[in-house]
Amino acid sequence: MNTHRRHDWTAQPPPPVAVVAMGGHAFIQSGERGTYEDHERNARQICKELIVLVERGYRIVITHGNGPQVGELLLRQELTRNELSRWPLDVLVAETEGSLGYLMQRAMLNELNARGIHRWVVTLVTQVVVDRADPAFTNPSKPVGPFLDAEQAAKARDEYGWTIAEEKGRGWRRVVPSPRPQHIVQADMVREVVASGNIAVAGGGGGVPVTMDGAGNYDGVEAVIDKDLTSSVLATDIGADLLVILTAVDAVYLDWGTPQSRRLGAVTMAECERHVADRTFPPGSMGPKVEAIHGFLERGGSRGLITSARALREALDGRAGTHFIGRI
Repeated sequence: MNTHRRHDWTAQPPPPVAVVAMGGHAFIQSGERGTYEDHERNARQICKELIVLVERGYRIVITHGNGPQVGELLLRQELTRNELSRWPLDVLVAETEGSLGYLMQRAMLNELNARGIHRWVVTLVTQVVVDRADPAFTNPSKPVGPFLDAEQAAKARDEYGWTIAEEKGRGWRRVVPSPRPQHIVQADMVREVVASGNIAVAGGGGGVPVTMDGAGNYDGVEAVIDKDLTSSVLATDIGADLLVILTAVDAVYLDWGTPQSRRLGAVTMAECERHVADRTFPPGSMGPKVEAIHGFLERGGSRGLITSARALREALDGRAGTHFIGRI
């Protein structure tokens, strides 16, 4: 039985804190339909990889994307629009925070239990404040849901009123506003979870986008926040030592997909700044990840890492991944 024990960190320096961000596609591998069984199996596999951070003494916060999942919820709403009531996008983001967080929470508890490690895992529905005047609201750019062919895209645009954008060579997808995160409403709660020695699943899908008025009241908005940028702000807000962004490849590569492709090993702050300024990496894939790491380091973070879940153990040993080093 996984019994809870409080951890006393007062007798020694507190263990380092790592925020680990993974994409919503991590729950659905290539060729899978995205069934419950697919999600459950992949959550178990992800946690088998993430456990190395716990074994090496990190207190961790897990964040995740929700693009495929919230896109499916949006499609379900459109298909049942004449029978069922419609829920706004911020509520759908909260739904995926709960469902995906639950799968990760359960899988991680079982991994901990199998190793005799006594921690709790807590999923927090996390609100993230954005600016209602953010230009993203007039320029939707965040892809959600499945890829569509030309006929499906035209139908969705005409019948559902979706904004559709093409991803060259891959197809069409619905795009929604993606405002920049300003701060995490529940940051103190996340900090308290990890300070007690336990594990938090937070900021799922980039968090629930909300605006705040002058009286301190919150209001949900129709948007999806980039989960890497939210993870970066969260890592800053809780004073994390390390920001890890997991992706499909083992590291960041220059000239990806060409014969000249080469892995970046260690990246200094000056090099990171140059890549962000030059927009070296595509905005729809690696660009936001490098930008998120840069933002974390710029705000005082010490280390960043981009790698895959499978290469995480080797990356922590310095044998894989791309390592970002803050100002010394």
